[in-house]
Amino acid sequence: MKIGFIGLGNMGAPMAANLVKAGHDVTGFDVAGVTVDGAATAGSAAEAASGQDAVITMLPNGEILRSVYAEIVPAGTKGSVFIDCSTVDVDSAKAAHDLASANGLLSVDAPVSGGVGGAAAGTLTFMAGGSTEAFSRAAPLFEIMGQKAVHCGEAGAGQSAKICNNMLLGISMIGTCEAFALAEKLGLSAQSLFDVVSTSSGSCWSVNTYCPVPGVGPKSPADNDYKPGFAAELMLKDLKLSQQAASSVSAQTPMGARATELYDAFVAGEGKGRDFSAMIERLK
Repeated sequence: MKIGFIGLGNMGAPMAANLVKAGHDVTGFDVAGVTVDGAATAGSAAEAASGQDAVITMLPNGEILRSVYAEIVPAGTKGSVFIDCSTVDVDSAKAAHDLASANGLLSVDAPVSGGVGGAAAGTLTFMAGGSTEAFSRAAPLFEIMGQKAVHCGEAGAGQSAKICNNMLLGISMIGTCEAFALAEKLGLSAQSLFDVVSTSSGSCWSVNTYCPVPGVGPKSPADNDYKPGFAAELMLKDLKLSQQAASSVSAQTPMGARATELYDAFVAGEGKGRDFSAMIERLK
């Protein structure tokens, strides 16, 4: 396939590289001038989107997504599929779908889980929203860039799933950090707590896979001085999106609201640029 890829940051560049390795004809564009080996480089986002079978975007926020779509959608080939892998607010995702549809394009909102490591390894999970036809067109590309893609529903459903998932992740990581910090003050070793919790009713991904204590459980950012796999400021972004979404539908998310407050304080203090699991140091 001929693919345009717009947004070659920490996530986008390795995703585009995997498409190149799979034999696709990729043209990339990034405002910072980033390039990907084996991919052609366009001079603008519109140029990258022109004449392609598929166009993939990986952008920082909803405002930028709306601006980029206003530029690239008119340049798109009717019948091609536009796949947005950014994590943005649901309203912006739906606005992007509406713009694409009005111009005869198929579209999918498909935020990802798995971080930079998953992007490089091609093991991301995609949460997709859009028509069945659009999802079917995008599915072969999801198989290259990830290990799983779930069609969550119509336009915006992918973003809704991502926001709910990451709100739960933020809450569970804080709970995990609290438990290990308490255990330390009670004189219980982190390894002992891990051995119990990882096989008991408190088990969760934040404990079993991504333990915030160095030297405990599988290797995680805690074993690398909390250099981010998933930065605290990105967790804060997603938590804020969850609260925006909750407010828009009058949903009660008291734990999500408190997690947002805690990560806001963490990022404003010592947490910026560190992994979100470094929250344990603040709680200690």
